[in-house]
Amino acid sequence: MARMTAAEAAVHIMEKEGATCAFGVPGAAINPLYAALRPRNQIKHVLARHVEAASHMAEGYTRAKAGNIGICIGTSGPAGTDMITGLYSAAADSIPILCITGQAPRARLHKEDFQAVDIAAIAKPVTKMAVTVMEPAQVPGTFQQAFHLMRSGRPGPVLIDLPFDVQTAEIEFDPETYEPLPVYKPKATRAQIDKAIALLQAAERPLIVAGGGIINADASDKLVTFAELTGVPVIPTLMGWGTIPDDHPLMVGMAGLQTSHRYGNATLLASDFVLGIGNRWANRHTGTVEVYTKDRKFVHVDIEPTQIGRVFAPDYGIASDAGAALDVFIEAARELKAQGELKDRSAWLEECRERKKTLLRRTHFTETPIKPQRVYEEMNKAFGRDTTYVSTIGLSQIAAAQFLHVYKPRGWINCGQAGPLGWTLPAALGVCAADRGASVVAISGDYDFQFLIEELAVGAQFNLPYVHVLVNNAYLGLIRQSQRGFNMDFQVQLSFENINTPELGVYGVDHLKVVEGLGCRAIRVTDPEKLHEGFLEAKRLAAELRVPVVVEVILERVTNVAMGTDLDKVTEFEDLALDAADAPTAIALLD
Repeated sequence: MARMTAAEAAVHIMEKEGATCAFGVPGAAINPLYAALRPRNQIKHVLARHVEAASHMAEGYTRAKAGNIGICIGTSGPAGTDMITGLYSAAADSIPILCITGQAPRARLHKEDFQAVDIAAIAKPVTKMAVTVMEPAQVPGTFQQAFHLMRSGRPGPVLIDLPFDVQTAEIEFDPETYEPLPVYKPKATRAQIDKAIALLQAAERPLIVAGGGIINADASDKLVTFAELTGVPVIPTLMGWGTIPDDHPLMVGMAGLQTSHRYGNATLLASDFVLGIGNRWANRHTGTVEVYTKDRKFVHVDIEPTQIGRVFAPDYGIASDAGAALDVFIEAARELKAQGELKDRSAWLEECRERKKTLLRRTHFTETPIKPQRVYEEMNKAFGRDTTYVSTIGLSQIAAAQFLHVYKPRGWINCGQAGPLGWTLPAALGVCAADRGASVVAISGDYDFQFLIEELAVGAQFNLPYVHVLVNNAYLGLIRQSQRGFNMDFQVQLSFENINTPELGVYGVDHLKVVEGLGCRAIRVTDPEKLHEGFLEAKRLAAELRVPVVVEVILERVTNVAMGTDLDKVTEFEDLALDAADAPTAIALLD
């Protein structure tokens, strides 16, 4: 067998497991791994400016395409602790990423060596496996196990910590005969699916709640097939948005407290049965469980057995990969259809579609400073069906989910549970690295944008072009809105008069100068009638210059976006749409 360093063996395994791209920041303790990466040049490397950003780039890379596993590399000590937010975000959303850290030599562990920290212990709660490899000969098996765990069952992240002398030690390893371990995913039985179908058949007003597990399983086409066979309307969760195109007749809106549609909430409340597939009943989707579950039955299909019953007890639960379950659902539905036994759902669907046409929020505002609703209206006009949107948290993300349109799986890339500020920009770069021809549009508020703004230089250096829509109200808008309940507006204003850019007034940071200083391009829009023109110009510049292009939109300072405490208690702060002119890009009015 061949002799090589343990670091070289690790690189061979990553290549054999399909890795083609890594994001990271080198350092002394991880240099042996970089030395193994360099001569082979099979795994391309993107140099981040911050290791947390590298972990989010790895997330974006994984989320962009089925089968991808993003890799994040950092040195010892703070590099690993910087990755924790990325690991948490990936674990929360069932996203497999591999984080690799360097470590002090084994003899120096527990001696308070420079940048030596027990990163495996720190990372354990937010990973499927976190391990410091203490024997060089265990490196191949550890990496093999890492890829097996990341892909098996509920997907998730792994951290491997490599002491310096473990990386450099020589071991016997034969890359030619290496094989990945078989991936394990639970599969629904026909008897289980028959029971679920019987409950669906007994319902008068059924819905399918389609979660992110369907997208993780690359099974969106199967979900659409099953919905079309049965005629059952679909409500995607935020993580499942795009599983069924927004303009599909069976897509009847999203439900929830924030990232939802009025018609989606009304339809869920009118239902009497919900089949949840690949979802986790997140609290921002359900609100109070008593309201969400009242007078309706539930079947829950999830890849993780302990997820079933975690939030509330369904009437029936099935532990299964979403794609495997949908295969059997389709088989059973086709048999019932052939026998003429499937219920006709056309009257119920027509009720749902009528709500989709009439329960609309207004988007067409002409005021200056610009109201945010108008921004998303113009984005719908400027960006096509092939667009991949990337966002994280805040009023900008909530409004985007209420007003934008998504037409494909992985067309909405969002960290659903963790919601770290700063995530959007590096995640968008990861998406671009996964598909350099993709049409990527990121959406940020000013605070999210400022958190990891330096990563724009990565986009310029590595030619990762995309359009970043920056809605600037010089506020922590979501926190300001939540502070209304405490009768305060405290430490949430980002406004100040910039001595170098007085024309900005109180909008503070001159993002155009910062963006251009980092090697990218920027456009500022203050007139709602110029939004469309600005977005088209940004698309043109990104394609021509092959760098990120930022469109900064100067918003009104204070906006309250619709949200509430329950599906039946969502407060609408703005006028509702009374006719098509009030919401010209509403999906049901585009036919």
